[in-house]
Amino acid sequence: MLGRLFFLILILVTVGLNTLAQMLLKLGSGQNPLNLFILSGLVAYGLSTVFYILVLGKLNLSVAYPVVIGLTVVATTLTGAVLLREKVSSIHWLGLGLMLSGISAIAFAKA
Repeated sequence: MLGRLFFLILILVTVGLNTLAQMLLKLGSGQNPLNLFILSGLVAYGLSTVFYILVLGKLNLSVAYPVVIGLTVVATTLTGAVLLREKVSSIHWLGLGLMLSGISAIAFAKA
């Protein structure tokens, strides 16, 4: 049980770092190419990659990739909508809901 919780936290850290990287790169876009946002985003991507490798050590690629990338898409959209005040259409929200159902099916099929 404790191992499973640790593994779930590992996946969430990977997704969180990847989402943070996306947001930082967005904030740094359109400025000097070597600004603090871009550099911080690249560091966040690097850390996300390290955690993703740890996830791959415990989970099949056919499960890890869609779960991590799918959750990252959902988290990035939420971050863009809430923190960056980006407009997200209702059809986009519907698509995210469908993605979450697919991610759930993949993740729970493994369990």
